[in-house]
Amino acid sequence: MPDTFRTQRSLRRALRQLADTYTLPLEVRARLVLSISSVAGHELRAGRTVSLGSIYQPGSEDQPTLLSVTLVSPASLTPLPLAGLPLAAQAVSNTTATWHVPAPEGAETPHDESTSRAVHHSENEELEQELRAAFARVDAFAAEHRVLKHELAETNSGVLALYIQLEERDEQLRQAHGQMLQEMENALRPPPLAVDGLELAVHYEPANTHDPTGGDLYDWFHLPDGTVHITVVDALGHGITSTRSALNVTHAVRTLALDGHPLTAIIKRADEILMPLDSDLMATVLLARLDPATGELCLANGSHPPALLVRSDGRTDFLNVRGRGIGYPLSGSDEVLRARMEPDDLLVLYTDGLTESRRNPIEGEARLIESARKRSREPTASIPGAVARDMRSVVLHPDDTLALVVRMGRPGT
Repeated sequence: MPDTFRTQRSLRRALRQLADTYTLPLEVRARLVLSISSVAGHELRAGRTVSLGSIYQPGSEDQPTLLSVTLVSPASLTPLPLAGLPLAAQAVSNTTATWHVPAPEGAETPHDESTSRAVHHSENEELEQELRAAFARVDAFAAEHRVLKHELAETNSGVLALYIQLEERDEQLRQAHGQMLQEMENALRPPPLAVDGLELAVHYEPANTHDPTGGDLYDWFHLPDGTVHITVVDALGHGITSTRSALNVTHAVRTLALDGHPLTAIIKRADEILMPLDSDLMATVLLARLDPATGELCLANGSHPPALLVRSDGRTDFLNVRGRGIGYPLSGSDEVLRARMEPDDLLVLYTDGLTESRRNPIEGEARLIESARKRSREPTASIPGAVARDMRSVVLHPDDTLALVVRMGRPGT
């Protein structure tokens, strides 16, 4: 009998359990989870439920063994969005889609859950497993590419044709590498946050389009007292290593915040936790805590560029807070800055790739004020991307770029 789900988290957990039960490869599991959760996301965010069922189909001489997983959204108002998924789906009806996944032979008797999932992993650990599997496949492609290149060097005939083939294969590998990393990068970022009285939007742009992961990362979540916590991290370096560093920082900050640690102590405590595990880690951190009901804003900072507050009447103010980042000497925020946001005020959080694209941070801050003030009346969702385009019209110093904005709504909106 199909199971019913109301949240993305429970749906992803059930899909991973199903994949592990039938011993699906990690890469297949990742594609299945990402595809189904993407299709179901709109329905779940709208407060509607979805159901999930599965059928194991033993193979024959002519047909492979398949695991068919069916998603039903009975209350969907539009056809399910099945285009561009990491794992193709078959549309059964406007409200139903089925994924046919090759399954290992002999999986018709599911593994005992006590043995197949003896160790329970968090969702982030499951994501990291899938990320490692994706990297392993990319590494295998890269190894095959190196072998082919070596063989070309020893070949006396057909060199030109083989070289063209190699270049085409290399481009395919780069595109596949970028696509898989982009999928995992998106999976590691937090889902959209719906908050009464606030509008939030974000824009991320990597330094290199062929290497779309980087050290600029953000996190946002509700706290039990009704406030919204936002973390912006810029870890040293580029690529996967910096992504891992930034992810470790956001995880540590989230855990400390949810455990009730005061805002002024979180950066220092995160440094104490993380540095014994990774002595090379260096990251700037900006923490924002905002009460949607009152507009009260609290900021803590560790070596990060200051937040920019744009008032509804056009006045601007950089909210400077002294402190040192994670991996820096005497890590921690020296104080907590308090301010109050009024209706239609705009808060801009960002990484230094936004203001230092022309190598002059002072000029960059002046240009940021001009752009944010000019764009402040536009729809919130479009502001981060528009500001990034304004700031990066000329790029002398390529770097990962993150821009995040929060608009204070009017009462009753």
